[in-house]
Amino acid sequence: MKGLSRGGHREEMIFLKTEKEILEMQRCNRVVAQVLRELGEMVVPGITTRDLNDRAEALLGVYGGVPAFKGYRGYPASVCISINEQIVHGIPGDRRLKDGDIVSLDFGVKLNGFFGDAAVTVAVGEIGKKARELIEVTEQSLYRGIEQALVGNQLSDICQAIQSWVEGNGFSVVRDFVGHGIGMSLHEEPQIPNYGIPVPNPRLREGMVLAIEPMVNEGTHEMRILSDGWTAVTGDGKLSAHFEHTIAITGSGPLILSTL
Repeated sequence: MKGLSRGGHREEMIFLKTEKEILEMQRCNRVVAQVLRELGEMVVPGITTRDLNDRAEALLGVYGGVPAFKGYRGYPASVCISINEQIVHGIPGDRRLKDGDIVSLDFGVKLNGFFGDAAVTVAVGEIGKKARELIEVTEQSLYRGIEQALVGNQLSDICQAIQSWVEGNGFSVVRDFVGHGIGMSLHEEPQIPNYGIPVPNPRLREGMVLAIEPMVNEGTHEMRILSDGWTAVTGDGKLSAHFEHTIAITGSGPLILSTL
């Protein structure tokens, strides 16, 4: 569930987490990672997006936690499932995945008072060369951003690393949605755009926990919202991909919390 870029100057309060709180967030985010792994393995031609959402909810009965997105600002499902030209916030339903699709799975959990959030884009069967390249570049850009999540760097180091990698490979970065701080709230400060220099542009400090999430389009960065009020699609109908990790900034470097 993405933060909406507000733009302009704003006051922000960044909550630093203790080692104990980061461990709790790691536990929460590992549930997110496990569910995403199992959903990814289910992605085959013929499955419906509702099937994937139902499976995610069933898995929380096993691993613990409650869906972070369901009911958030009225969102009706537990997983955001976005196909092909859909960027983010696709609503699960009766649509069946078909060979050649790409599908982004964005999932969040609340567990023991903390939130976890991550996203992946996966191929459905055999996909085209351009789609494969888009997925690879988007995932690589996430790790380029994470590499810059170092104590003493500025937030812009993350943003510019992502933008540079994406645009250097011929794709475009979505500007209307951004990453975000995360903790006891799903969306905390700071906002983390995947481009440019954010204002304000804080120094990165030990204890910050960030959900970094490049959303990358094959063509234009422009987008529009469908009539359901949620699903964002590319302005030109070309493909989009999305990857996200929740990370903690530590004295020894970035710690990816949303991994197994």
